[in-house]
Amino acid sequence: MYSNQTTILVTAQEMRLIEEEIFSAGMPVASLMEKVALKTAQKIKDLYPLKEKKLSVGFIIGSGHNGGDALVVARELYCHGYDVIIYAPLIEKFKELTAHHFKYASSLGITIVSNIEALNTCHIIIDGLFGFGLTRKIIDNLAENINTVNGWHKPVISIDIPSGINSDTGAVLGVAIKAKNTLCLGLYKKGIWQDKALEYLGQVERIDFDIPSSYVDKITSESPSPELLTAQKVKDIIPLPRQVTTYKYKQGHLLLICGSKEYAGAALLSAYGARSSGVGMVTMVVPESLTSFINAQLPEMLVIGCRETPLGSIETLPLLDWDKYQWVSCGMGLTKEAVSVVEKVISSNCNILLDADALNVVANYYLLEVLQTRQGKTVLTPHDGEFERLFPDFSFVGMADRIEETRQGAIALNATILRKGAKTVISDNSHTWIIPHGTPALARGGSGDVLSGFIGGLLAQNSFTDTPVIDTVAAAGWLHQQGAILASEDLSVLGVDGVTLSRYILKAVNQLIIDN
Repeated sequence: MYSNQTTILVTAQEMRLIEEEIFSAGMPVASLMEKVALKTAQKIKDLYPLKEKKLSVGFIIGSGHNGGDALVVARELYCHGYDVIIYAPLIEKFKELTAHHFKYASSLGITIVSNIEALNTCHIIIDGLFGFGLTRKIIDNLAENINTVNGWHKPVISIDIPSGINSDTGAVLGVAIKAKNTLCLGLYKKGIWQDKALEYLGQVERIDFDIPSSYVDKITSESPSPELLTAQKVKDIIPLPRQVTTYKYKQGHLLLICGSKEYAGAALLSAYGARSSGVGMVTMVVPESLTSFINAQLPEMLVIGCRETPLGSIETLPLLDWDKYQWVSCGMGLTKEAVSVVEKVISSNCNILLDADALNVVANYYLLEVLQTRQGKTVLTPHDGEFERLFPDFSFVGMADRIEETRQGAIALNATILRKGAKTVISDNSHTWIIPHGTPALARGGSGDVLSGFIGGLLAQNSFTDTPVIDTVAAAGWLHQQGAILASEDLSVLGVDGVTLSRYILKAVNQLIIDN
């Protein structure tokens, strides 16, 4: 088996080509359909087992092989005691194999109806209308059918992908089924992990049908496919265990350039994030007026005060020995006044992470060319709005595929980009990671400041190893998300402020070690 089949994301075209490899090698289409559908039926039985009373299951059947899969599932559930009702609005367009399964289902005495309303009596709805590869907008009667089903608020299980979702971009093609469960067949489709699709997917699981590794490798080798980041991968990346003979300077030295009179808390929260990373040393460069405040809260940090503007931002940086620092995190709470500060940072040969106001300065003062030609390593951590401001004139901005858009941005700047969102995307010129879990608890001021400090701290530690920058950034993003999830489980999504988040990141690290 292909080792990454549990994590790899493929496009519709790649999945189509992989299936062609399987069929060209001699696997009959009908045999593969039977295998996939039997596994899907078993998963549905696991989700909704028969108990004392019968369960009625309504099927919406499309004309293609997704509809054929659904018909085999319907047959299996019927044979195992479920009440089954089939609605097939595209019966006149059935593919040959789908038509055969429909004929057999009819011969078994399964109820066939001609109106979607007949499914309203069912406990569960199975969506087998459209599979991967749909690109046209759903209109007319089919759109009405989908809206009707969504209006019932019944549990819906979508086979492969909710009907109406573009399997590459996650875009809604007019209307889409809102599923409670999505059973993705074979390999995860890229669109399932796009932010636009999330409210339609419900719980996503993969139905493995044993695709030979050689077929997947052959089709995906030319262009590296995005992957879901797993807990085991994160554990392999984080700088643990430490050698017993280590000392603080072997655990990295991070420079934080942050804060202003208006955003003093941003400096504090980024430092809390760095503290949670376990980095050996942190030096903070802040406006002079913040030094006492920072020293009182973070006695272990080295603090350098800077001359301020009338509004309380850093006016100029002091003379710094840049070589002392493995990484520099810059931007958290600086304000847009700090143009000269950001220019100096990106003109250095240091390894730098830019966030928040540093990104806005780069966008507003046309400093992209400087980023493109930097000698040091560069990490950017924008949310969607900052990303679009960074690349206003680039042709890839505004494309429907958020994952590919992020990859193109990373290539254009020779940088690693962590793009924040419901599904955070991390990409450079060689690979793309997707963080599969997320929480709305992070929709709160200060969470990004904690993240920037935490990423910088892990990068500073891993700079003494051969761990790729993208892997360290992705692991930091994963732990940041997991910390927020753990905190929200204890405190609800309303209780995850930045200080709390920084503490729960350490709980996430500890849980990762224990569980793996």
